[in-house]
Amino acid sequence: MTLPPLHAIPADLVAAADYERHARAHLDENAWTYLNCGAADGLTLSANRAAFQRWQLRTRVLADVAGGHTRLTLFGHEYRHPILLAPVAYHRLFHAEGESAVAMGAAAMEAPMVLSSMATTAISAVAAQAGPLWFQLYIQREWEQTLALARMAEAAGCHALVVTVDAPVAGIRNQEQRVGFHLPPDMRAVNLPQAQGGQVELQAGQSVIFDGLMRGAPGWADIEWLVSVTKLPVLVKGILTAEDALRAIDAGVAGIVVSNHGGRVLDTVPATLDALPAIAVAVGGRVPLLLDGGVRRGTDAFKAIALGASAVLIGRPYVHALATAGALGVAHLLRTLREELEVAMVLCGCRTLADIDRSRVVHEFCALDAPLAGT
Repeated sequence: MTLPPLHAIPADLVAAADYERHARAHLDENAWTYLNCGAADGLTLSANRAAFQRWQLRTRVLADVAGGHTRLTLFGHEYRHPILLAPVAYHRLFHAEGESAVAMGAAAMEAPMVLSSMATTAISAVAAQAGPLWFQLYIQREWEQTLALARMAEAAGCHALVVTVDAPVAGIRNQEQRVGFHLPPDMRAVNLPQAQGGQVELQAGQSVIFDGLMRGAPGWADIEWLVSVTKLPVLVKGILTAEDALRAIDAGVAGIVVSNHGGRVLDTVPATLDALPAIAVAVGGRVPLLLDGGVRRGTDAFKAIALGASAVLIGRPYVHALATAGALGVAHLLRTLREELEVAMVLCGCRTLADIDRSRVVHEFCALDAPLAGT
């Protein structure tokens, strides 16, 4: 039996890890497994967290940081802090108010929310309650359907489109298979067009993957087309290599999200924090880089920014907070992470986000008193 959401924040809820612990009591096995499992053996899922532990902060004392702040500008909009809510599907699996509760919690903390294509609440309803809103989409098989989603996001006042490119097929999630994960019969992605037609007919000897699911899958031409038809900045989410980052820039994207889909699609790919530095060097500041995967502390956000990110996204932590205490939990978690970031900035001598650079972190294998070469 699961517990109802809390209406007040208990004294022992002081960090993202506490929300994960509490959320278990508020979710059934079906929802808990969907949210927390990774692909295959979960090695990349674990690696995302471990990567942050390999980097240490280099403190700087007696710095003048009075009047500092965490503000930043992305794609022409100023935001109060660099912590965004990543797109997560089917919020009503975790709380009766779903995306509406997340939107209210994010708005209270002026945090940008990236609404999933697989949302269970209409984008217009979310936009009415949200603060800064971005929209995540998957390229649809028909360009007309993709264009309709882009126009819907524009009409809702979204600040950006985030195109997920790393999941043309679903990951093999054995934990979901073992518990028999299923969506409730009344739950669907309400912003997507209803599926038309059946599966592609295969001939003898053809592959379900290559000849079926991948037939008509999106390519770089689809990104170039989308950039050309929308007035919103387009980001691609799911980049892990410098080669793909440069190809994305050639396609005209406004930003890149370094992401491995939370370790949910392909196991044994690199942790996002490990992939970030090489991408940052290759991109050279031409477009903003954002990072998701494994962020659980304000110090994690600090480390990602030091290694080249402009901002970070969190996924599972805010859903844990949603399941535990609804909009109140989401707002409290965001406030906690922002305050942790502010404390890290002060103790590392950084007055603004612009002061957070490679000299502020050191890898565990490097000497404590020396930044990485080239800083």
